[in-house]
Amino acid sequence: MSPLAPGFHALWPTPIGIYRLAGAEAFNARLVAAFDALRAEQRRQRGEAARPFFASDDDLVQRVTLPGWADFVRFVVDRVHDTAARANEGHWPDGGLDLRVALQGMWFQCSNAGAFHDVHTHGNCSWSGVYVVQVDPEEARVRHPVHGAANGATRFYGPPFATLGGAFVDVGNAYLQPPHRDVAPVAGQLTIFPSWLAHQALPYAGTAERVIVSFNASVHAAGGDRLHAYAAG
Repeated sequence: MSPLAPGFHALWPTPIGIYRLAGAEAFNARLVAAFDALRAEQRRQRGEAARPFFASDDDLVQRVTLPGWADFVRFVVDRVHDTAARANEGHWPDGGLDLRVALQGMWFQCSNAGAFHDVHTHGNCSWSGVYVVQVDPEEARVRHPVHGAANGATRFYGPPFATLGGAFVDVGNAYLQPPHRDVAPVAGQLTIFPSWLAHQALPYAGTAERVIVSFNASVHAAGGDRLHAYAAG
């Protein structure tokens, strides 16, 4: 590994990609209907009663057969590819790499009545993502008397978050503030983030359920990753 040269360096950034799916409205409506049927089936199989939160099995890539589903999966794979390539600029060989993106699991979640998903990270992958299928329109969502603008948002916690409680904070490290950032839920929006980044789905309550698709993805070079070779550059 080459030593750092004199000058300013922004080390270990946290890349996040936010994208929008074209023509999402009609596709999302079909997804909601399909997910309702899958949820009923899996609840029966698991012996679960109806409640404000549900997470499906993680085999959606193979299970869903709706028109437009293959295009949606391709959209996800392409955006993971783009995000990984942008994040690794300067760390991969000149000209980039011939990448293979593999979805290691994809599932949907439904929440309402204040349900949430607590702080967590994802394993067995380098990238993860959240696609919003359904949520209250922005104007209605943020009017919630308790949750306000945070209603149903995805909150990401920066890498220094765990140490900020005992850290000295002044204007010199203002760049660490705020220690978390929220991404508002918008139907048709895809957010891709590093799997190690701590995050949570904040409590949500609305007229419409908050329905999302989540996934994990691994990224490899077609001819082998050769990470040691890139690190030695």
